[in-house]
Amino acid sequence: NATIAIEDKEFYSHIGVKPTAFFMAILVNILTLNFSQGGSTITQQVVKNSILTNNKDISRKLKEWVLAIKLEQVSTKEEILSMYLNEIPYGGVIYGVEEASESFFGKKASEVSLSEAAYLAALPKAPSFYSPYGPNKDKLDERKNLVLAEMLESGFITQKEYDSAKKEKVEFLKKND
Repeated sequence: NATIAIEDKEFYSHIGVKPTAFFMAILVNILTLNFSQGGSTITQQVVKNSILTNNKDISRKLKEWVLAIKLEQVSTKEEILSMYLNEIPYGGVIYGVEEASESFFGKKASEVSLSEAAYLAALPKAPSFYSPYGPNKDKLDERKNLVLAEMLESGFITQKEYDSAKKEKVEFLKKND
């Protein structure tokens, strides 16, 4: 739920693509001259990461759209989410939420606290920048709080759970070199 809240709130209701999100991202990118907005759904990200390249061109985006719609027709939402969570990078050589959970917290992903889950959902946007072992731990904390706020807004958690998770002191395991 943390990943859905921060990456693709409408995951369970769209058909694999959200044209309005894509066009909004284009508009924001043009207005800010900062081409960081993506507008991709989780399904599109699965397609891009597993089949296509990271090239930022229109032909790749069109292929991504077609393949995302096809993927939604042959897979369940749970299967797509599982593919996404098992392939995304969390920093360094850590790929997938299970490996990230074990590496950062020493426990299975199903055993993490709400706050730990929010940290895990916060990392994939920019794993190197948000690394808990790097100089931007404060930015990671801010993004974790954003994930929690998005979860609250989406109805995944209650106000009480939000307040408790924001206050929780999370300890990351020491980095293995």
